[in-house]
Amino acid sequence: MQDLQDKIAFVTGGASGIGFAIARALIDRGARVMLADIDEERLAQARAELGQASETVVCNVASNTSVEDAAQATIDAFGKVHIVVNNAGVGLGGKPGDATIEDWRWIVDINLMGVVHGVETFTKLIREHGEGGHIVNTASMAGHWANENMGPYCATKFAVVGYSECLRQALAPENIGVSILCPGWVKTDIAGSSARRPSGPAGTPNPLTNAEDVGGGQQVTASDLIAHGMPPHVLADWVIECIRDNRLYIFSHAMMEPVIDMRHEAIKADYAAAIANETLTKNQTS
Repeated sequence: MQDLQDKIAFVTGGASGIGFAIARALIDRGARVMLADIDEERLAQARAELGQASETVVCNVASNTSVEDAAQATIDAFGKVHIVVNNAGVGLGGKPGDATIEDWRWIVDINLMGVVHGVETFTKLIREHGEGGHIVNTASMAGHWANENMGPYCATKFAVVGYSECLRQALAPENIGVSILCPGWVKTDIAGSSARRPSGPAGTPNPLTNAEDVGGGQQVTASDLIAHGMPPHVLADWVIECIRDNRLYIFSHAMMEPVIDMRHEAIKADYAAAIANETLTKNQTS
């Protein structure tokens, strides 16, 4: 989708952070945007800052009914929708046995089912006008990089990656592009989102605040890296370019490429072992 002028976008988690930055970047390029967020006060602030090219709707992405209502509000306001950014998400970590099942359901309902609700609701609306469109699903580098302390978060983000790869294949013939946003350290308030989990602030320990040795006698927490991460507007500008180029993966940090390489090498090594075993088995039975 090269030309964003007069295109209509729907952005979840749009009141702050990455969602707000993407909304601004879209508006700067001539689009109009429906900002969807669960935080009504922040929505009002975002609307005041973005001006007349934006509208707002309170939306809980964990609820399919809420997403459907937000979609109808978008149609009522703008008549159609071309771009959907399923960006709302929360963080939750913990070693096996630490996280409650209620906390697990909470993060799955937001990070994974929130994307599913957006896709299932808006794909039909994009099809209706026949002008094509684009869907951006926010995953994370945690969708490619397992971490022993971030099982719930990684599980949802790996799922978003796999789901989006399927969508890419399914929707390409209908002129609907699909991109997976996989950012590294971006300056947002994601580290504080786990305080809203069902078990509450005193529940599962937050691994993002655990200090880790990064060499040279230095210790740093994930929260520190996020606090000093890439500004959201820088990432948003790159997201726009990737939408225009119809890229599947939207990566943000060149320094994290070795993470992809390590995972690929581990997969190839174990696959080579399976091939060797298959060959040995054939030789033994021939």
